[in-house]
Amino acid sequence: MMAKNKEPRPPSYAVSVVGLSGTEKDKGNCGVGKSCLCNRFVRSKADEYYPEHTSVLSTIDFGGRVVNNDHFLYWGDVTQSGEDGIECRIHVIEQTEFIDDQTFLPHRSTNLQPYIKRAAASKLQSAEKLMYICTDQLGLEQDFEQKQMPEGKLSIDGFLLCIDVSQGCNRKFDDQLKFVNNLYIQLSKSKKPIIIAATKCDECVDHYLREVQAFASNKKNLVVVETSARFNVNVETCFTALVQMMDKTRGKPKIIPYLDAYKTQRQLVVTATDKFEKLVQTVRDYHATWKTVSNKLKNHPDYEEYINLEGTKKAKNTFSKHIEQLKQEHIRKRKEEYINALPRALNTLLSNLDEIEHLSWSEALKLMEKRPDFQSCFVVLEKTPWDETDHIDKVNDRRIPFDLLTTLEAEKVYQNHVQHLISEKRRVEMKEKFKKTLEKIQFISPGQPWEEVICFVVEDEAFKYITDADSKEVYGRHQREIVEKAKEEFQEMLFEHSELFYDLDLNATPSSDKMSEIHAVLSEEPRYKALQKLAPDRESLLLKHIGFVYHPTKETCLSGQNCTDIKVEQLLANSLLQLDHGRSNLYHDSANIDKVNLFILGKDGLAQELANEIRTQSTDDEYALDGKIYELDLRPVDAKSPYLLTQLWTSTFKPHGCFCVFNSIESLNFIGECIAKIRAEASQIRRDKYMANLPFTLILANQRDSVSKNLPILRHQGQQLANKLQCPFVDVPAGTYPRKFNETQIKQALRGVLEAVKHNFDVVSPVPTIKDLSEADLRIVMCAMCGDPFSVDLILSPFLDSHSCSAAQAGQNNSLMLDKIIGEKRRRIQITILSYHSSIGVRKDELVHGYILVYSAKRKASMGMLRAFLSEVQDTIPVQLVAVTDSQADFFENEAIKELMTEGEHIATEITAKFTALYSLSQYHRQTEVFTLFFSDVLEKKNMIESSYMSDSTRETTHTSEDVFPRSPRGGSLDYNYPDSEDDTEGPPPYSPIGDDVRLLPAPSDRSKYRLDLEGNEYPIHSTPLNCHDHERNHKVPPPIKPKPLVPRTNVKKLDPNLLKTIEAGIGKNPRKQPSRVPAAPPEDIDQSDNYAEPIDTIFKHKGFADDIYAVPDDSQNRIIKVRNSIVINTQSEEENGFSDRISKSHGERRPSKYKYKSKTLFSKAKSYYRRTHSDASDDEAFTTSKTKRKGRHRGSEEDPLLSPVETWKGGIDNPAITSDQELDDKKLKKKTHKAKEDKKPKKKTKTFNPPIRRNWESNYFGMPLQDLVTPEKPIPLFVEKCVQFIEDTGLCTEGLYRVSGNKTDQDNIQKQFDQDHNISLESMGVTVNAVAGALKAFFADLPDPLIPYSLHQELLETSKILDKTERLHELKEIVKKFHPVNYDVFKYVITHLNRVSQQYKTNFMTADNLSICFWPTLMRPDFENREFLSTTKIHQSVIETFIQQCQFFFYNGEIVEAPNPVACQPPPSNAVQMVEPMVPLQLPPPLQPQLIQSQLPADPLGII
Repeated sequence: MMAKNKEPRPPSYAVSVVGLSGTEKDKGNCGVGKSCLCNRFVRSKADEYYPEHTSVLSTIDFGGRVVNNDHFLYWGDVTQSGEDGIECRIHVIEQTEFIDDQTFLPHRSTNLQPYIKRAAASKLQSAEKLMYICTDQLGLEQDFEQKQMPEGKLSIDGFLLCIDVSQGCNRKFDDQLKFVNNLYIQLSKSKKPIIIAATKCDECVDHYLREVQAFASNKKNLVVVETSARFNVNVETCFTALVQMMDKTRGKPKIIPYLDAYKTQRQLVVTATDKFEKLVQTVRDYHATWKTVSNKLKNHPDYEEYINLEGTKKAKNTFSKHIEQLKQEHIRKRKEEYINALPRALNTLLSNLDEIEHLSWSEALKLMEKRPDFQSCFVVLEKTPWDETDHIDKVNDRRIPFDLLTTLEAEKVYQNHVQHLISEKRRVEMKEKFKKTLEKIQFISPGQPWEEVICFVVEDEAFKYITDADSKEVYGRHQREIVEKAKEEFQEMLFEHSELFYDLDLNATPSSDKMSEIHAVLSEEPRYKALQKLAPDRESLLLKHIGFVYHPTKETCLSGQNCTDIKVEQLLANSLLQLDHGRSNLYHDSANIDKVNLFILGKDGLAQELANEIRTQSTDDEYALDGKIYELDLRPVDAKSPYLLTQLWTSTFKPHGCFCVFNSIESLNFIGECIAKIRAEASQIRRDKYMANLPFTLILANQRDSVSKNLPILRHQGQQLANKLQCPFVDVPAGTYPRKFNETQIKQALRGVLEAVKHNFDVVSPVPTIKDLSEADLRIVMCAMCGDPFSVDLILSPFLDSHSCSAAQAGQNNSLMLDKIIGEKRRRIQITILSYHSSIGVRKDELVHGYILVYSAKRKASMGMLRAFLSEVQDTIPVQLVAVTDSQADFFENEAIKELMTEGEHIATEITAKFTALYSLSQYHRQTEVFTLFFSDVLEKKNMIESSYMSDSTRETTHTSEDVFPRSPRGGSLDYNYPDSEDDTEGPPPYSPIGDDVRLLPAPSDRSKYRLDLEGNEYPIHSTPLNCHDHERNHKVPPPIKPKPLVPRTNVKKLDPNLLKTIEAGIGKNPRKQPSRVPAAPPEDIDQSDNYAEPIDTIFKHKGFADDIYAVPDDSQNRIIKVRNSIVINTQSEEENGFSDRISKSHGERRPSKYKYKSKTLFSKAKSYYRRTHSDASDDEAFTTSKTKRKGRHRGSEEDPLLSPVETWKGGIDNPAITSDQELDDKKLKKKTHKAKEDKKPKKKTKTFNPPIRRNWESNYFGMPLQDLVTPEKPIPLFVEKCVQFIEDTGLCTEGLYRVSGNKTDQDNIQKQFDQDHNISLESMGVTVNAVAGALKAFFADLPDPLIPYSLHQELLETSKILDKTERLHELKEIVKKFHPVNYDVFKYVITHLNRVSQQYKTNFMTADNLSICFWPTLMRPDFENREFLSTTKIHQSVIETFIQQCQFFFYNGEIVEAPNPVACQPPPSNAVQMVEPMVPLQLPPPLQPQLIQSQLPADPLGII
């Protein structure tokens, strides 16, 4: 048991490897491979395998401890595990024969036996013999592992007989085999196991191997193992097999053929190689070294396995190849980057196609080197090629190595670059050409999708050339341009309609009625319709505009930085700050000027000639003029000089004037251009205040040829230019002169310069000192519109260019002060320059002595804003209107400018205001004197204006008056408070039909203190006694209401108490629901045609009463009185109501009104808006009789009276200043009464049928020509096909189909939805069949031309009169063939459908006769205004009936139908359903409302309606 518990020592075997040995003569040049076999078995790692082992040794090496004077080597031992897991130790001995390197004979050893006997020895002994490793070990044993042979002796247990089966070196195989045979015989005597190892099988000779196998087969138990030490094949197998033979307990050895074993070994190597290569590929830096990587990977199993199999050398080679690949890949990528970057460099350096189009690559390289940006794109290396320098490691240097450009790839890039420039040039040209094509297509509207336009440009050459992306980009750019332009024009339109917006107070919000009014007016404008497809944007612009109108600030100004307020502040900050310091001493005493600096401008030497002529007439540059000597400093400059502007104005030369001389049309035009440049430069830079006012004088040079035909033309053209520039023109004097210039001309020009200098500078008054602002005598507000096409300094130049101008009080950034002599005293005038939107608050709340209203004569919006502002200005405040344009010539050359200037002057005449013009090209119209008369007028009315303002302020006890000029707290926002005290009252409307002293209602609450006037404006209700005085009322802002012509009233003292009760009841209750307490006037005396909204305090009126009757009958007992748009019955005398008192007071004291009541232009303009919005006769009412009562309009907002609809002109009240004739009022009343009576009479049948505009939306589908809606592939409009399909699928049997009207809203929705989406499903909309049928009829009614052409109507009528039926039908068939192909296809489709409808007449009751009655007016659209037409209506209807009945005959070559009832026509399926996709889906207005017409007209047997 004890023995079993001890671990047995592994068995140990000694194997002797023997084979052919001896001298070179015996074995040849190389051995048989015994050493390699032993080396591979004992040390199998590739790094420990040495393929070269020598047997030729020196005596020293032979005597060393490794050889130890023996002819055998001890290779060491190997511990091996068998298949059964039992380990064993194998000691390997190689029997060889060492040769002396001197004698080349075997060394002498202790054993002198021959090799055969020595090799067969079973006992070996050698004291302290060391293990052999390699040849290099000999003599250097201390450097290698030292391991002794065990105990210095070994017993051999088996032999491994090596036979070389390779070709060998100088050795015959037979000799080897003979040697082996003898050796085997000797070995077999030892009775030890023997195995033959066929070595070097990797170089095997087949027949040698067969001979070895034959040799072994003749021996008993002799096994042959085919080995290869180089590839480590079967090396271990042969030793293992020998051990199995020595240990009988082990199984029989399994011998594997060489090829199989080699494949297995190679597969192992390949697998290990793959793993190692993958491992190596993890290295991505080509700078990595083998030492670093091997140290990092040495513990990795894949690395170790490969090293063991292939060795470090191969591993290093594999790594080196990988690193080289990485480097080459890096170089390739860098090269690719350089090549890819080359086009950008070429675009930078060689972007001009004209410059390089014909250059070769080498020439282009030379050109690039000369470019200044060359170094930023390329680098020239000292060493080349670039991929062998360290430049490849400079990854941050993106410059391209210049030597790379010598490659073919670079040259190809250059060629591609040139081609790209050529194609890009062509592409840009085509894009621009396509852009121009789009600009020519007029129907492209803002917001129109590209898909709707593409079909119209598919044949365009440019469109075909460019890509889809380019075409979309160009169209997008075009759309952005037209959208931006449309938005700008829309905004301009809003400003042109300023009266429509500026009729409510600031900080309000518009009501829905107000918005409806705005839309109603604007919808008529093409600029409003232009944004139909961008309705949300349009609405946004409108709301933004309204928001600005009601809450204006300079920060929110729609003109942005072009806001007048911002520009004025900037200009005044720069100008006034330097005004006192910047005044030039040059003109300090212009009255006593003795030196004149003259700038002489001419072309082709004319300037120098004039200067020479002046010097000729001078003495030492002194010129005598009008008894005074002037020193002249002349500066002639040729007009072509590039230094013209720099020479004109220098620090040492500041001209008093400029002589411009010419002698031809060319030189005159050139001079004009130079003057324009000089003035533009002066205006923009403003180098000096006086530079902008430099006087110019045009001088015509004398023609040497006195009979020159050009002289009259030059004189005329010169005078025209002088008029435009507003400068003097010096003509050639009469007579004949030898010189070009005459003394008279020079003196006339000098006088003009001196007068201009004196005129420009006011030297009478010294520069005023800045006083306290409160000392200003007059406060003037100058208003200008933001965005007007003139500079702010132009309108301020009359003030800023004057010596009397100074800065206003600190903090007033928009004001300046003027010291002017007005009358007999010097006055201080404060000029505050504001935009119109900022001036509104000033107009309502602040003390202003006068307004200077500036507008551009080039801009309608500017005039519109002026009108809107001026309309609400009190007529007691003086006004000066200023029109701004370039020159006086514009008035005669531009009709639009002429119209606006004429309108401004006309308004000024109507309101007795001043009018003047400012010209940007003239210096004589920019002087302060242009406002002198206006200032005088303001000064004259100053006391009246201030008295009115102060009396208003004292009454506003709860509202502190603020002075906007020195200390307005508003900033940009303007807020207004309304009086809330009982003492704060405001007078009733001027010319009110009720006396001034009459108060209708008490004030039960705060809200009830306010009342609505006719405009929807709120003003306080008087709570003072009836006999209150006029001076107790607030006259600051007269209520915006239309005054009515005065009617003589006698003996009127007070209102009847019943009247007051009636008024209270009317205001407190809804007049539409409350029964009348007032006796109704006879209906025939009332005009029923007027229909207006009612303010919140409207008196209840009987529905039979008119809204606009103000005239009073003579009967004093039953008097109809119109009070604030309401009618009551007055049964008392006029004396009791006190009207006479009111009249007498009105003559004694004039109350302030507004300018809109003094100007017929302002009044009629605002009234026109009202009429357009509240017109009685709409298009839809063209068929309505006077008996029909219209529905009432919306009432005013009861939450906030300010939000009520603004119906300023309701009731027909006219301003006395415009229409105050009592007889005219009486005529109006009689005319209306007479009209009402006439309307009661029954109306005869309508003679005309003029369908109104049915749709209220834009569309590019409905209402378009039929040809635009079809294609050859789809000849039927898609909408028609969808409607017909729906009707035939769902409602063919519907009773009254096409006769019964469908829902109007549904009809509109069908067309609108189709406009938005052509693929809409009618079934999904849930509409009725009748609605779809109505939409289908509306489609044909909207076509520009009827489906049956007018040109064939007469033929159809004449043919239908043919008595013979067959002949008639054949003639009609021929006429149908004359239809346009598009009309024919659609007509055929429609008639086929109607035929199908008629087939169901038993259920839908729509026979061909009934259908023709409904459809013939739509299909033929006859002239209803022609009286002769009425006699042929039945014939028209019969024609359509025939087409429906004989559908088969007309369109499908069928037989003539004899039966009266409709016969089904079954056309071929291919023709039955033909559709065409609509091309341009757009939005349309709603269709005509037939129900509105049918209710007014008698039944029409012709089916017209």
